[in-house]
Amino acid sequence: MENNNQKTSAITLAALGVVFGDIGTSPLYAMRECFTGHHGVALTEANVLGVLSLIIWSLIIVVTIKYLMFVMRADNRGEGGILALMSLLHPRDEKVRRFMHPVVALGLIGAVLLYGDGIITPAVTVLGAVEGLKEISPVFEPFVLVIALAILVGLFLVQKNGTAKIGRVFGPIILMWFITLAAMGLNGISQYPAVFAALNPLHGADFLITQKFHGFVVLGSVFLVVTGGEALYADMGHFGLRPIQLGWFFVALPSLLIHYFGQGALLIAHPDSVANPFYALAPDYLLYPLVLLASMAAVIASQALITGAYSLSQQAIHLGFLPRLQIKHTSADEKGQIYIPFVNWALMIGTVFLVMSFRSSSALASAYGIAVTGTMAITTILTTLVARRLWGWNIVASGIVCATLLTIDLAFFGANALKILAGGWFPLLFGAIIFAFMTTWKRGRTILAKRMFAASRPISSFVKEVVPTIKNRVSGQAVILTGRSDGTPPALIQNVKHNKVLHETVILLTIVTDDVPHVEEKNRLKVEPLGENFFRAIAHYGFMDTPHVPDIVLRCQKHGIDVDPATAIYMLGRETVIATNMPGMALWREHLFAFMSRNAQNAMVFFHLPPKQVIEIGVQVQI
Repeated sequence: MENNNQKTSAITLAALGVVFGDIGTSPLYAMRECFTGHHGVALTEANVLGVLSLIIWSLIIVVTIKYLMFVMRADNRGEGGILALMSLLHPRDEKVRRFMHPVVALGLIGAVLLYGDGIITPAVTVLGAVEGLKEISPVFEPFVLVIALAILVGLFLVQKNGTAKIGRVFGPIILMWFITLAAMGLNGISQYPAVFAALNPLHGADFLITQKFHGFVVLGSVFLVVTGGEALYADMGHFGLRPIQLGWFFVALPSLLIHYFGQGALLIAHPDSVANPFYALAPDYLLYPLVLLASMAAVIASQALITGAYSLSQQAIHLGFLPRLQIKHTSADEKGQIYIPFVNWALMIGTVFLVMSFRSSSALASAYGIAVTGTMAITTILTTLVARRLWGWNIVASGIVCATLLTIDLAFFGANALKILAGGWFPLLFGAIIFAFMTTWKRGRTILAKRMFAASRPISSFVKEVVPTIKNRVSGQAVILTGRSDGTPPALIQNVKHNKVLHETVILLTIVTDDVPHVEEKNRLKVEPLGENFFRAIAHYGFMDTPHVPDIVLRCQKHGIDVDPATAIYMLGRETVIATNMPGMALWREHLFAFMSRNAQNAMVFFHLPPKQVIEIGVQVQI
C-alpha cells in the first residue's frame, strides 16, 4: 500500500509538471487583459468583483465540473483527447458507420483546433513571463523577444528526453509555482479582505447585465483563465485520471483561486497596478527570482499542449488521418509517453513565427482563445453523445447537461470570435490547413485502396488457380504486408508476374487499427490457413500502439507456421501516386496526397522491419 501511495504521489508530481502548466500560468496575463487593451472595462470596485466572480466560477464550472467530473469519465481505455472521444462513438456495425460523418467531422475540427492551441500556448505564456523584466527596468525591453525565443527553442530541443524525465524535473518547479501563487494571493487579499464577496455569482451576473455588450466582449479575456483545461483531458493517457484529479483539487485549484482573489483585492486597493497586477503583488526585491520562476513555469505551461499534440498525432496516424511519422517511445513503463520529431519541429517553427510576428503577450492574447473555445464546445457535444449511447443517460438528463455546458462554451466562443481580425484568424487558418491535410490523406488512402484492388482477384481464387501453376517454390518464408485481407496483394501479383517465383511459406499480413487505445495480447493475432502453404494473418493494434511486424511473425509460430522472423523475407508494395482527372478528389488534393505519400515515413522503419530482409515492389497507381 505504501509503495502504491508513493507511486501515486510521484505520478501526481510529474502530472503537475506537464499537465497544469498552461492553466497555472494564466494569472500572468488573464486579469490584466480584462481591464486593459481595446476591450478593457473601467477599473471600479463593482467591475473588479464582477470580473473576479466570472473568473472564479469559470474555473469551477468549466474545469472542475465539466472536465474533471464529466468529460474525463469518457476515457477510451485510459486514453483521453478529442480523437479518443470520437473513437468511442465509432460503431462496429458497418451499416451504421455511414451515419457517423458529422461526428467524425466534429472530432477532426476539434483536433485541428487543438494543434492551433499548441502553437499559441508556448508563445503567449513565455512572452508573458519574460515581459516581467520590463517591470524591473526598461533597460531589459529590447532583450525580451530574444530571451523568449531562446527559452522556446530550448524547450523544443529537450522534448526528445521524454515526458517522464521532463515531468520529474518540471514537477517540483510547478509545485513551487503554485505555492508562490498562493502566497502572492494571500498578500493581495490582506489589502482588501472584502474581495471574497466575489464568491457570490450574482456579482458576475450583475456585471454582464450592467455592461451589456461590453461585458460580453470581456468574456473573451475571462476565458483566458481556463485555457489549459482541455490539456487535462488530452494528456490523461500520459498519467491517468487519479493523479490529475489529485493535482487539481489539492494543489492547482486552491492556489489559483487564492491568487485571483489576491489580484482582485490589489486592483481595488491600488488601481494604478493594472498594467501588470501579477508582478505588482510581489515586493520589488523578489522581482528577479519571480521572473525566473515565472519563465520556468511558462516553459512548463507549453509542455501540456506539446505532449497533447504528440498523443493526438499518434492517434491520427493509426486512425488513418495522417501519414506515417516517426514515433519514439520515451518510457519503458508508460505506453502513452512518446515523442514525434516532425510534430515537435513543426510546433517550434510555428511558435517562433508567432513570437516574431505579434511581439507581445497582449497582442497574442487577442489571437488566443478562439481555438480552445471551439475544441471545448465540440468536446461537450461528443461527451454528451457518449453519455447517451454508452452510459445510458436518458434524453432529458443528457439534454440539460449539454445545453448548460454548451451555452457557456458558445458564450466564450462568441466573445473570442470578436478577436478574429485582431489575430484570432491565425489558429483558424492553421487549423484549416491541418484539416485539409487530414481529410485529404484519409480520402486519398480510400481511393488508392479501391484503385489498387479494383482488378485484384480474391486470394482464395489466386491460391487455388495460380499458385499450383508456379513450379518455382524456393525454400524460406515470405511475409507480404497488405492493407486488405480479402484481395490478392498487388506486390504478390507483381512478384509472380515478373519473377515467376514463390517462397515455400507465404504469410499475407494485414495490420488493423481498432477503435481502442490498446489491444490485449490474447486478441492480437488471428491466423487462417488458405492452402498451398499460404496463410492469412490479421494483427490487431490500438490507435495508441505501435505495430511491430517481427513480433507478429514470431507469434505466428504458435499457430503452427514454420517461420523465423530472423530469416524471413518481408515484401512490401511501394505505391507511386499519380494525380489525374479521374473522379474522386479535386486535382489539387490529389497532388497534395501524392506529396504526402512521397514524404511519409518508410513502411520498413515504421513497422520495425530488418532492412536487409526487405524487398520493395513498386507500383504506379493513378487516382
